[in-house]
Amino acid sequence: MTGCVGAFLLLGLCAAAQTPSKVLLVLEKNGTQLDIIDPLSLKTVAKVPAGQDPHEVIASDDGKLAYITNYGGAQSSLHMISVVDLVAQKALAPIDLVALHGAHGLDFVGGELYFTAETSKVIGRYNPSTKEIDWVMGTGQDRTHMVWVAPSLDKIVTSNVSSATISIIELVLQPNRGFGPPPGGTPPAGPPPGSGNQKSWEVTNVPVGRGSEGFDVSPDGKEIWTGNAQDGTVSVIDFASKKAVQTVPISAKGANRLKFTPDGKLVLVSGLGMFGPGAAPSAANLVVLDAASRKEVKQLSLGGGAAGILMDPDGSRAFVAVSGGNKVAIVDLKNLSVTGEIAPLGQPDGMAWAVRK
Repeated sequence: MTGCVGAFLLLGLCAAAQTPSKVLLVLEKNGTQLDIIDPLSLKTVAKVPAGQDPHEVIASDDGKLAYITNYGGAQSSLHMISVVDLVAQKALAPIDLVALHGAHGLDFVGGELYFTAETSKVIGRYNPSTKEIDWVMGTGQDRTHMVWVAPSLDKIVTSNVSSATISIIELVLQPNRGFGPPPGGTPPAGPPPGSGNQKSWEVTNVPVGRGSEGFDVSPDGKEIWTGNAQDGTVSVIDFASKKAVQTVPISAKGANRLKFTPDGKLVLVSGLGMFGPGAAPSAANLVVLDAASRKEVKQLSLGGGAAGILMDPDGSRAFVAVSGGNKVAIVDLKNLSVTGEIAPLGQPDGMAWAVRK
């Protein structure tokens, strides 16, 4: 037993070195821990407890904190988001969502943390400065799972697994609904009450395939692609018209996550494998689609069902959590081949970058 592993078993924490300024964060569902990994050496710097059933992780804008959803599955009663100090390499007090259960998807935009609460059918926003949940909005959809927030903060996208929909939520300007003067009366000075233009959220639920879960917005912001686990397809949505424009069959079964490469030219879709009673196993755990032609150009067998996908911002490689193989596979995005792995890991899933500023 190494000293690092021994320390983890005894203290629940492995801190072997200082946290680099840029780190790869990987959640291990088996072991309920967060791995802080040096992306250059691919060595684990520290392991930190991540709370019960950790699924997704994201870092704060300054790269100093990691937020982790403690999911619990469909109809979960869990209501926590774990917090990790990445510099001190220790768990902090979690965020109690109180009545919001089944937190899963995460995004950190505009200095605030957005999350889905699947069981409660809502998305919420947590303000780290005030330590308060300052906004909640119901989706009315079943299993609201993943979330994306535009940098402009006026567009939000969620996937809704059991409703087989993608929700497009937009902050729009409402028409002037002010009241005019009474008949025959002289209008008072100033604008009429309620005449100011106001913004409100409007929701469009776009029907897609069954089991819509992992999705991504194209780098140019024009399209939303989502993997449909139960149908073996990918749906392509035109963001402007809010309509699905194409359904693309894929080789991977149980589509779990979907990501565009940073240049927008390729789309990677991971598959957990068999889906449904009597389903045959799939050799392809990762498929690559050409974004322009919307055709499959590559199939990769990673040695087990695959889940989370994380792109290197420089576009050179993708990290794929091979949950069924207890490892993270590293895929060269130039030649579309596996060039390395991080192992062993206990059922890795959610991943994120943290860049300290």
